[in-house]
Amino acid sequence: MRDIAAQLLEWHAAGKDYAVASIIGIGGSAPRPVGAALAVDADGTVIGSISGGCVEGAVYELCRESLATGTTIRETFGYSDTDAFAVGLTCGGTIQVFVQSVTESNRDAVEQVLRAEGEAVALVRDLDSGAVMALGTWWSSGHEFDERVVAEAQAMLDAGATAVRTIGCGDDEVTVFVESHVPPPRMIVFGAIDFAAAVARIGKFLGYHVTVCDAREVFATPARFPDADEVVVEWPNKYLARTRVDARTVVCVLTHDAKFDVPLLEVALRLPVAFVGAMGSRRTHEDRLQRLRAVGMTNAELARLKSPIGLDLGGRTPEETAVSIAAEIVAVRRGGTGVPLGSHGGPIHRDAVAVPEVTVPDSPDGLRISV
Repeated sequence: MRDIAAQLLEWHAAGKDYAVASIIGIGGSAPRPVGAALAVDADGTVIGSISGGCVEGAVYELCRESLATGTTIRETFGYSDTDAFAVGLTCGGTIQVFVQSVTESNRDAVEQVLRAEGEAVALVRDLDSGAVMALGTWWSSGHEFDERVVAEAQAMLDAGATAVRTIGCGDDEVTVFVESHVPPPRMIVFGAIDFAAAVARIGKFLGYHVTVCDAREVFATPARFPDADEVVVEWPNKYLARTRVDARTVVCVLTHDAKFDVPLLEVALRLPVAFVGAMGSRRTHEDRLQRLRAVGMTNAELARLKSPIGLDLGGRTPEETAVSIAAEIVAVRRGGTGVPLGSHGGPIHRDAVAVPEVTVPDSPDGLRISV
């Protein structure tokens, strides 16, 4: 819903009721991810998308129905090869959709999530009763869910996860959709060179909060890196040692100068970040490895280093090199192989495969988890 937050907040300001349809589950190849949303107001105005056009018409009608009746609706759309005119996904996947009206009774909780910027926040919705809770790191508002539901939602928020969870069993069973929103992941680019400008540009395109860092004040200026969110003048290793990173952070070392990148990589490869890559020729790479071993880095630590950084696309310009680097980051993040899609079979979207839920026998509260 945060993708259409600006338009939804305009409806809130005008006091409009509306219905929102959210993807709560996908199977196979689906055009939009879990959490994608489409909304319809009382006048019939539509914003957002959940399928790129395949099932929008049917979902529109479900939203109108929810607005008229005040009920919640769950529906599954899949591919139909028996009826060419059936509503479904031409890509062959399936999506599960949850439709709910946003009215005076739950508008405040929804609005808290829509307005949260730079803060980790989650919207928790009961798929049966329609109860809604807004959840932050240290606060909650709206419906008061059972403490087990709150604990599970809090754990999902901490991980930035969006998914359906079933908690409890029997009469106490509750199925909720937890939609987490966390600040953008960080991309930290070291080396104020022309390649860094191109990497910063594509990093913003991919949704990263981009920082460019270099110790040379004359080169590290906002004017040279207009696409970066911030430009830092500091010795790279000192900056990385003090700045905030997490498991989604990517580090691109483009200095290819031993006095900068060896102490920098000594810090980077020991941090819990998602990706560490370094630019340089193969000769530079071998020299860099020797220097890193000399300062005590282990083979396990060095195995995390992506060097020379980027996939083999044959590019030469800064922009082509940036595409190569971005491609490797996406492949590492999503578990891709980097080979042409047409050269192998299997699912295109690896993380889109349906994951079964099981009930843990030893769990006293019957918490269901994915395995």
